Amino acid sequence: MRELGIYVHIPFCIKKCKYCDFISFDNILEKSQIYCKSLIDTIENVEIIFPKLNISVNEFKENFIINTIYFGGGTPSSIDSDLIIEILKTIKKKFKVANNCEITIEINPGTVNEQKLKNYKDAGFNRISIGLQETHNNILNLIGRIHTYEQFVESFKMARKIGFENINIDLMLGLPNQTLENLEESINRVIELKPNHISLYSLILESGTDLEKSVNAGKLLLPQEDLERKMYHKTKIILEKNGFSHYEISNFAKKGFESKHNLNCWDQKEYLGFGISAHSYLEKIRFSNISDLDRYLLNIKNSKFEDNIEINEIQNHEDILKEYMMLGFRKLDGVKISEFEYKFRINPLFYFRFEISKLEEEGLIEVDLDNIKLTKKGLDLANLVFEEFV
Repeated sequence: MRELGIYVHIPFCIKKCKYCDFISFDNILEKSQIYCKSLIDTIENVEIIFPKLNISVNEFKENFIINTIYFGGGTPSSIDSDLIIEILKTIKKKFKVANNCEITIEINPGTVNEQKLKNYKDAGFNRISIGLQETHNNILNLIGRIHTYEQFVESFKMARKIGFENINIDLMLGLPNQTLENLEESINRVIELKPNHISLYSLILESGTDLEKSVNAGKLLLPQEDLERKMYHKTKIILEKNGFSHYEISNFAKKGFESKHNLNCWDQKEYLGFGISAHSYLEKIRFSNISDLDRYLLNIKNSKFEDNIEINEIQNHEDILKEYMMLGFRKLDGVKISEFEYKFRINPLFYFRFEISKLEEEGLIEVDLDNIKLTKKGLDLANLVFEEFV
């Protein structure tokens, strides 16, 4: 059977972070109940969207099995856990879900307690991703986080007590007033808690965010690019010395705890997204849901589920090959030549000989027996590699 992932977008937050440009909303938690009811209605009537995509419903049901489910946001843990659990129950009722399915929920410190975490565990969630970002409270305050480091530690220990073994911690680098020493201290503090997975993201100053406005006004200073690169490589060294495998540009894991959700994306596997602005990839079609919350809810109320779908791309063969390379380069092992040949019946070294030759000459990629992957220089300049396959 073909493996399929499911992503569920919960767009509600207690407070929107100053760097965030995701489709999320604060101060409207009262809409969470009707939103989740609409999500359930959509999942129960998912077949309605398939005719628009020219996909056979029967073939879908017979040939797909769900191997990852991911609740992201927003802050899924900001709403009533019963609503989350009902959505998960509906997914399990509607789809064939693998026994070893990875089921993740993103949580933020300050939005969970022991009972809520227990509810998640009892419902079948087996992985938690905690948004920490930094361990220094002054920096957390600058970027608009609602929690302290101490609250994060409390949430982490509660999750362990409840029985969650598979826990990811999100960290960020390149933050306002952040130094190399700050980041090193944060990494070491987090390692002491013995998580299985750490995601490390560089701050991207998104247009229109509160943080961008403060930086442009000179109220906040960000680390220079060369310092940010030092932060990245220092973190990599520390984590690898402590038994974490750097398996994807922004992700580190203990053996066996690599995120299936992440890897499915970088392996170009198919997935369905539910909720506003959620993206999907199915039958060579990339499509997404509209991002207007009120319009989204109204369409579902009127049973016009298909009106929430926007087609983004219908891929041809070359599109698929290029995208496979671009996504594959996000993994530290890169693109496996044998897997590319098995999937597409052509050798990537021949098909992309000009691009590969150029990137090798520039020192951005290297080729070994069965892998085409980024060099250390390529890690720093990955976007230049990606651009060759757009």
